[in-house]
Amino acid sequence: MAIEIPTDLTPELVPLSWLIGTWEGAGRLGEGEADDAYFWQQVSFRDVGLAYLEYRAESWLTEADGTRLRTLAVETGFWSLDRKLEPADPGPGMTPGDPFPVLRSADDVEKFRTDEGFKIQVNINHPGGLSELYYGLINGPRIQLATEALLRSSNAKPYASSTRIFGLVGGDLFWRWDTSVGEQGLQAHASAALKRVSGTGQDKAESVGQ
Repeated sequence: MAIEIPTDLTPELVPLSWLIGTWEGAGRLGEGEADDAYFWQQVSFRDVGLAYLEYRAESWLTEADGTRLRTLAVETGFWSLDRKLEPADPGPGMTPGDPFPVLRSADDVEKFRTDEGFKIQVNINHPGGLSELYYGLINGPRIQLATEALLRSSNAKPYASSTRIFGLVGGDLFWRWDTSVGEQGLQAHASAALKRVSGTGQDKAESVGQ
């Protein structure tokens, strides 16, 4: 499989580079059974010039034929390798970092590869006073995430934990999200298959095999 990687991408984002762009497609709530609702989703992963990808997902409840009914959900967040931040990294807040990335080459990034892939960290924020911190693994075009911590406001609805999986299959992005909203175990929450509708900066990209 060939993946287009922008030539000016921060080196440590290369393992995540196949996500960059905008994806759209249809999905189902729950297990996708006959009476489970349909939705349409647009997801974007954007390189902002730092050592993380900006993430945004917006979903609309639809009829079975795709007719949109109303906005269903909005998520925003950031995806990155799971590593200790160094003094040269930016932050907290608007504290500037070194003008050069901490991991400057493919060899620097490879030091973080494990037998199961690269460890990653994902922050996702939701309306309604809920924020999730996920840890997981990315191994080529496969991602597995599980919540490490949740931040809920005093007014937030019950929510205990979740897992998410993503996979690139035939150029399409498939994902599944399982959640636990109380003392019950994880249950199917939603799943979708998305097609890329805008590219990865292919005007300044080089093709690499993966």
